[in-house]
Amino acid sequence: MNWGVHDVFTIDKYGENILGSRKAIPKILQLFQKYEIHATWAIVGMIHCKDKKELLTCLESIEVPYENEALSAKHNLPNVGEDEQVDLYHYGNSLINKIKEMPNQEIGSHTFSHYYCLEKGQKIEHFEKDLQAVVNLNEGISSLVFPRNQVNLEYLELCDEYGITAYRGNEDSWIYGPYIKEMNTAIKRIFRLADHYINITGHHSYKLEKVSTQPIINVPSSRFLRPYSPKLRILERLRLQRIKKSLTEAAKNNEYYHLWWHPHNFGKNTEKNLQFLEEILQHVEYLKGKYNFQSMHMRDIVNLINSNKKN
Repeated sequence: MNWGVHDVFTIDKYGENILGSRKAIPKILQLFQKYEIHATWAIVGMIHCKDKKELLTCLESIEVPYENEALSAKHNLPNVGEDEQVDLYHYGNSLINKIKEMPNQEIGSHTFSHYYCLEKGQKIEHFEKDLQAVVNLNEGISSLVFPRNQVNLEYLELCDEYGITAYRGNEDSWIYGPYIKEMNTAIKRIFRLADHYINITGHHSYKLEKVSTQPIINVPSSRFLRPYSPKLRILERLRLQRIKKSLTEAAKNNEYYHLWWHPHNFGKNTEKNLQFLEEILQHVEYLKGKYNFQSMHMRDIVNLINSNKKN
C-alpha cells in the first residue's frame, strides 16, 4: 500500500494504484483458488494495525534514523488517517482477513515499518526492534521479503533468532543485486527492462539442493511480474513468452521458479493484468499435468528442504 511508496510518490500521483489494489486483491485470490496456487503475502506490519492509536504505539519502540529522513515511515505519519474506514491507503486489516480466509496462502513479512536494510544511518540494532514488532503481531510469521530487495546478509542470523526461516533473495545477475537509490544506474534499469521481454540474464530457476540454507533459507527471486504498460502493449506477447519459457525450463529440470509482484502493480489496468496472470497460471496448470509441477509458497519450500534433509 502507500507505506511501500510514500517516499517515492505522492498520493495524488499514485493513489489510484493503491485504491485499485484493494479491488485487485480479491480477484487475485480468486485466481489463486481456481488454480490452487500457494502464495506468500509479504505484508508491511503497519498494515495490520486497526487504527492510528495502535500504529503509534507499535512505532514507539522502533527507531528508523536514516540519513534521508523522508525514507522513514514516521515521516509519513501526518498523512495517515485514524483507521481503515477513513484511510484506505495505510490500513489493510480487512484485506489481510480476506487472504487468511483463502486456502494455501501464507502471511509473511515485509518488515514492520517497510524497513530499508542498506540505507545510510540505520544499524542492526534498529532492525532488531523492527523484527520484534513483527513478532508481536502474533501471526506466526516465518518468511521475510526485504523492502526494495535490500538484502543485508549481516542481518540474517538475527532473522533466524526471531523465527524467520526464509527470505526472498535477488536474482543471480549484476543488474539485480541489492542496491540503494544511488546504485540504481540508468544502464541497470535499461537492462532490467529489456530482460522482461528477451532472455538476457537467463531463466533464474533454481534447484532446491543448491540454494543457500544458512543461516536461513534463501528463496531467490526468478522474475518480477512487470505490470501491463499501454505504451509497451505491442511487446506483451514477448513478456508472456519470457515467463512461460522459464516456467517450462523449471518444470522440465525439477527446479523452482519464484514469481512476485505488488498488488498495487495491478491497481491500474487491472483487468489486463489479471488476464495476463491467468495466462501464466493456465500454463502452470499445463506443466502440473505434464511434469508434476507444483505450486508452493515460501514456507512450503522450507518444509520441503527440511524434509529432504531428514531423508
